[in-house]
Amino acid sequence: MLTFEWPWLFILLPVPIIYRLVRSRAEATTPALKVPVYSALSRNVAVLKNGGGWHWLALALLTATWIALLAAAARPTWVGDPIAIPSTGRDLLMAVDISGSMQETDMQIGGNTVDRLTAVKQVIGEFVERRQGDRMGLILFGTRPYLQTPLTFDRETLNVLLNEAQIGFAGDRTAIGDAIGLAVKRLQPRPKNHRVLILLTDGANSAGRVKPLEAADIAAREGIVIHTIGIGAEVKLERSLFGTRRINPSSDLDEATLTAIAEKTGGQYFRARNPEELETIYRRLDQLEPVAQEAETLRPTKALFYWPLGFALLCSFAMAALANRGDNS
Repeated sequence: MLTFEWPWLFILLPVPIIYRLVRSRAEATTPALKVPVYSALSRNVAVLKNGGGWHWLALALLTATWIALLAAAARPTWVGDPIAIPSTGRDLLMAVDISGSMQETDMQIGGNTVDRLTAVKQVIGEFVERRQGDRMGLILFGTRPYLQTPLTFDRETLNVLLNEAQIGFAGDRTAIGDAIGLAVKRLQPRPKNHRVLILLTDGANSAGRVKPLEAADIAAREGIVIHTIGIGAEVKLERSLFGTRRINPSSDLDEATLTAIAEKTGGQYFRARNPEELETIYRRLDQLEPVAQEAETLRPTKALFYWPLGFALLCSFAMAALANRGDNS
């Protein structure tokens, strides 16, 4: 079906006629400014008028050009047949910590030591690919949270935007409560018994205006299930001038709060000490039972403005050729 986004532009169709009437009254007056280019155009038009039939052809071309330009400006769009989109699944938001502590290099992938965010990107990327039928979104948070990807079925774009995330983009501290608050805001319009938040962090709440447990209470009232994941190794060997010592790089992880958040909202708390455990956790999250939701359809659209625009260009070329022919005759 062909539609126009801005059909009201067609009210401009009589503008050339109005201009012609106004110009006829002003032709007797002396022009205040002589422009050589316009003078040349006037001579060409006069030659075409004297050419009899050519004049009517030129008028037809000018009329067609004007109509085609208006049609292009009105944004013609072809609307296709409705396409059914998945009618089962969840509205699933992922909140990923990108604070400064996520640059801790205590993860092993393929024998190489990588930072925590790199390991998270790999595992979540595979998780996203498996969640066909879910509407997914991504929140990144540090000192403040922001929505990186709204809820969408476009898993490919979500993965691209996840991979573009960089440590420290949202600040070096951790605002867990604010991240939950933003997730609640984005999930509120969606059907109840259908909202899930997966929150991943490696620290404790150290920034933001909302306390994590207060945000969890609000989420529970809205029927949002929150699964929390604490990431970070428990043992790391650190070399110094005095030899090698064992440290706990996850000493700042607030497991008690993450557990309480999950319990308040009917979710679960998971502990990921390495990429393998993180992958296992996301495999378990894969087992979430989908909840039926109202069927939705999508009508694909295709912009067609370039067709009338191209026709107007061809008409202008033909008009120029006629003017040139009349000037040479």
